[in-house]
Amino acid sequence: MNNTIAAIVLTKDEEKHIARCIESLKGICEEVFVIDCFSTDNTKVVAESLGAKVYQHPWKNYATQFNWGLYNCPITADWVWRIDADEFLDNGLGQSVRKAISKCDDDVNGIYVRKRIDFMGRPLKHGGWYPSYHLKVWRRGHGECENRWMDEHICIFDGRVITVEQGDQVDANLNDLTWWMNKHNGYATREMADMLMMEYGLDASSQEVMPKFFGTEEQRKRWLKVKYIKAPLFIRPFINFTIRYIFKAGFLDGKEGFVWHFLQGFSYRFLVDAKIFELKKRFGFDDNKIKAYLKKTYLS
Repeated sequence: MNNTIAAIVLTKDEEKHIARCIESLKGICEEVFVIDCFSTDNTKVVAESLGAKVYQHPWKNYATQFNWGLYNCPITADWVWRIDADEFLDNGLGQSVRKAISKCDDDVNGIYVRKRIDFMGRPLKHGGWYPSYHLKVWRRGHGECENRWMDEHICIFDGRVITVEQGDQVDANLNDLTWWMNKHNGYATREMADMLMMEYGLDASSQEVMPKFFGTEEQRKRWLKVKYIKAPLFIRPFINFTIRYIFKAGFLDGKEGFVWHFLQGFSYRFLVDAKIFELKKRFGFDDNKIKAYLKKTYLS
């Protein structure tokens, strides 16, 4: 095996970010596949000019779009790297991963890397956001994206996983707060559906990350999400904000950190709860009607 790597990037009007993303992959990934949802800007042109292979496909949700690319693109590389268009590799992460896969045992099929979020130009180093480890690299044929509407992770079918400690995969979106709020309004709808399907047992549980506190980061996050769902509506956003901003020292990230924790840790979570309440009230809090709606809208 040559231990080559193919990156898969999903795009929709990502002209502002795509060059930075692809440039960070040079010398690391032998193949770059961009799965574009019919961008109206120059995303496709920029990506192709930098050597990426661009395929266009209609959007349903992140998981189906990613897995479509995984199984339909002519990938020949031994490993796959999941990276979003507004992310890039930093601090030697690419070289660290290449070194790790050149030395790992044959039963190692997944690699956790460290993720960092930059918000308003400031790295968020507190509030439980950093360091955060995500399974972003895996041996082709041994994993795929779990089928969820929100918070989807890569699931490894078999083998072991290792962690690379050096370097960061940086999430640094360059759009303004108006864009951010509009985006998170859409996220809130997806989160509402995801949480309700978990509450009513309608999610694809056989493909999920197993909730487990003393497990991988994804398993721990899923365990916490299950607990969060059981907490009282409208109370849990206050709890989330308090834990992250105060007890996990999010206040140390300055004004940018306050904006982030208030918007992402409280306002966004409150909006999700409001949408859950709105949907339940719409159907008179009738569980059977709510489940029928979820099945028709999100599972058909």
